[in-house]
Amino acid sequence: MVAMSEREFERVSSVLGEDTCRALGLVSVPDGFVLSVVIPVFNEVQTIETVIRAVQDVPIRTEVVVVDDFSTDGTRELLREKAGEWQIQLFEHLENRGKGAALQTGFVQATGSAVIVQDADLEYDPFDYLRLIQPILDGRADVVYGSRFIGETHRVLYFWHSVGNRFLTLLSNAFTNLNLTDMETCYKLFRREVIQQIAPQLRENRFGIEPEITARVAALPEARIYEMPISYNGRTYREGKKIGWRDGVSAIRCILRYAYFR
Repeated sequence: MVAMSEREFERVSSVLGEDTCRALGLVSVPDGFVLSVVIPVFNEVQTIETVIRAVQDVPIRTEVVVVDDFSTDGTRELLREKAGEWQIQLFEHLENRGKGAALQTGFVQATGSAVIVQDADLEYDPFDYLRLIQPILDGRADVVYGSRFIGETHRVLYFWHSVGNRFLTLLSNAFTNLNLTDMETCYKLFRREVIQQIAPQLRENRFGIEPEITARVAALPEARIYEMPISYNGRTYREGKKIGWRDGVSAIRCILRYAYFR
C-alpha cells in the first residue's frame, strides 16, 4: 500500500476513480494526521532497533512512544543511548510491571490523532498500519482490530496456541456481544479520544490487558469497531515468545471479571 496526501489522492482519483485507487493500494492520509505508536518493551535488545526503524519507515507521520518495563538485557541502555537519534519518546518503569502496565503508561502519553499498539518483537508488520487506519480516516470506525485469522499470510506455528486464541475470542464475544475473530491481537488501533477515555479504568498489568481493553471498548456507548486482516510472523519460545498457558488462564479470569460481571 502507498500513502498519499489528500491533495495527491484527489488528483490521482480524479483520473482513475476512487475505487480503482483503493484497489491499487493507494490510500489518502490527511496532512495533519499523526499516528501514535505505543511500544511496550521488556528484554528485546535483539529486535527493538529493527522494530523502531520499521515503524518509522511507514509513509505516515508517527509519534513513537516506547515504554521500557525494566529491561535487564541491555535494552534500556540502548534506548537511552539512541532515543534522540531514533526520535522516540522514552518512558521507563522502575520495576518490571508487565505489558499491561506499560501500555497504560504509553496510552496516557500519546498525543497523536490515533493510537496503535506495536509489540517490540518482529511478529507484526508496521506496514499494515496503512490498511488499519482507513476505517478511522473514512469516519467509519472508532476502534480497529487487526485480525490474524481473516485471510492474510501467517507463519505456521503452534496448533494449541491457535485453539487457545480462538477459544478466548469466542468466550470474550459471548460476554461482550461482539463478533471479533481475534481478540488477542496486538494490533488494536483507536482514535486517541477513545483509548484515553478508557485508559484510567485499565487495571491489568500483564497480558490480561487484551481482554480487559476489549471489554472496556465493548461497554462504550455506540463505539464503532472494525476488523481488518493483517499478516503475522509469530515467534517460537526459543526466539523469545513470552506468553504461556498461565496467561491463558488469566485471560479467562479477565473476561469474566470485565465482560461478564461488569
